[in-house]
Amino acid sequence: MTFTRPAFAAIGGFIAFAAFAAIAVRAAGTDEPLWAYGFASPAAPGEKARMPAQITPVRTQRLNEDPGEQIRLRHIDGSKSAFSLLEIRNGNAVVDWFPAEHPPLTALMSHGPARLGNNAYGCAFCHMPNGKGRPENAPVAGLPVAYFVRQMADMRNGLRTSAEPRKANTLAMIFLAKAMTDAEIKEAGEYFASLPATPWIRVVETDRVPRTRISAGMFLPVEAERSELLAGRIIEVPENPDETELLRNPHSGFIAYAPVGSVRKGEVLVTTGGATVVNGQSVPGKTVACLACHGPDLKGVAEIPGIAGRSPSYLARQIYDIQQGTRKTPLSLLMQPVVANLKGDDIVAIVAYLASLGQRSPLAPQ
Repeated sequence: MTFTRPAFAAIGGFIAFAAFAAIAVRAAGTDEPLWAYGFASPAAPGEKARMPAQITPVRTQRLNEDPGEQIRLRHIDGSKSAFSLLEIRNGNAVVDWFPAEHPPLTALMSHGPARLGNNAYGCAFCHMPNGKGRPENAPVAGLPVAYFVRQMADMRNGLRTSAEPRKANTLAMIFLAKAMTDAEIKEAGEYFASLPATPWIRVVETDRVPRTRISAGMFLPVEAERSELLAGRIIEVPENPDETELLRNPHSGFIAYAPVGSVRKGEVLVTTGGATVVNGQSVPGKTVACLACHGPDLKGVAEIPGIAGRSPSYLARQIYDIQQGTRKTPLSLLMQPVVANLKGDDIVAIVAYLASLGQRSPLAPQ
């Protein structure tokens, strides 16, 4: 069966009307998943990121680091290439450790929108040549071309922003989207759609996590032992911080530390919406089953994106952004009543379960 966009709108409208007609979208400021946005504490009154006038990728040496170390060639397992830190950090000339594993990087993927010249980041810098991205940005591998194109148009037109005012890379993405031509947007969509969304995350249920520091929106562990209470969050960290942060190794994935029991709770919410039977009568849950729109395997249908196995930080941001009304297109608005009743712990459970689907190894024990 083939579903068209109007058909999905009709389905979504029926679900929203039948199950949630009386639910209002929650007011801003409650239950924000700060962890998903890469922050440890709420924004101060009036605190926000500034829209960039331009973006200037790093091409010069860092003054606080050994100059020789920044030009020394580095290697990673399985790759025949060698790059210096100076090359690896240059977002305007993206390094490619494994060029045989994906289609050739185009000028757009390597250097960014043509009209920005040297003041652009290549798409493959943040989202990586394999499209898997990192917790602070979007995993775009395997997204439908039509969905990708629509999201870029939304960013251009002020219909997709972040509910977290300090999310600077969202502003940078909007800046880049506005600089791209329609042809470049289509090219990017087709490139990322051609990439398989293969396992990238390992979910670990636990009460405690390693202490972390935050670097550009990503949590990095500063110790091996788990000494800090997780306390209702998900903390997504690189399996190997140096491989990820220093070398940008596209083979080095992530661990998502999630509260004990969250995966099972999330499975119930995702597959049933939390509906129950009381005295023989069906009682609606807090939401509706994600399968209704995202497909029986949660890998997407037509223009609807897949959500199985994707970053829990990214997914939590999208749920909260939709709750707060910063994603404003018709399909996003249809999602508002679907997510309006979700509390912070519900969001944690849902995205923990989704991240665990097709993960890099079996669900790790506490």
